[in-house]
Amino acid sequence: MSDNLPEVREGILPVNGYRLYWKSVGDSGRKGTVLALHGGPGATHDYLLSLNDLAEHGYRVVYYDQLGCGRSDLARRTTEYTVERDVADLEAVRTGLRLDQVHLFGSSYGGMLAIAYALAHPEGLRSLISASGLADVPLTVREMQRLKRELPPPIRDTLERYEARGEFQNPEYLTAVMEFYRRHVCRLDPWPTELAYSLDHMSRPKYGTMNGPNEFTIIGTIKDWNDTPRLGEIRVPTLVTAGRYDEITPAVAESIHQGIRGSHYELFTESSHTAFWEERVRYLQVLRDFLDRNP
Repeated sequence: MSDNLPEVREGILPVNGYRLYWKSVGDSGRKGTVLALHGGPGATHDYLLSLNDLAEHGYRVVYYDQLGCGRSDLARRTTEYTVERDVADLEAVRTGLRLDQVHLFGSSYGGMLAIAYALAHPEGLRSLISASGLADVPLTVREMQRLKRELPPPIRDTLERYEARGEFQNPEYLTAVMEFYRRHVCRLDPWPTELAYSLDHMSRPKYGTMNGPNEFTIIGTIKDWNDTPRLGEIRVPTLVTAGRYDEITPAVAESIHQGIRGSHYELFTESSHTAFWEERVRYLQVLRDFLDRNP
């Protein structure tokens, strides 16, 4: 790593009637710009900050907090929290910051958003990276339920008992939820502070509207979303990554890889949902290799 710290800029951008927070790390990007999309829907950009490593290798990394998230405005109505709105905001951010074509990195729900954007605005992309992303929510839910069934019986029984009562905020239930997260969201102990911050600052209005009470109970408005039939329309170079223990399982990643012709798939065998932290050095190398092949 260089002793020179990368340039950091941040600001507020007017986007479709709201104010969205953005941050840029690195210079003008002699190798191009990586635009990073956080998940949730409802998290903050902070848990993606390990991608700052790319700024040491000639890339500019740009983050923003989506509508209703982090340092950006809340929507006036929860009905505005939709994938379509997030796609429109993403295009407004890209053009508003004059980013030209970008390498679009989407984590988790951000990967789903990145795929939806690639289908709507392929002209804005140099490449696409789905980092534990998804295209088919029903498939993802089935896989998460399988993971839940494989939990130790005391944890599984606690989850099922409180779910039957609809008591998703019961402290005993939340403790059991964290056991799932430690296995399938991040296996590091302790968690990176950036990841803990993003989960602690999850936007309940957006997360509750679009997703549901937790990661494996997707009962919000995205529950039927499925772009799998359209994956063949994506023509930009694509990298698909997943962790062996991922809550969005390798089966989901493989369905994206199979759907996008010519895509590259990389499985991180020591990771769950946040391989860019759990196997940070190797992840950076895989990502750099992909980006350098697709300038």
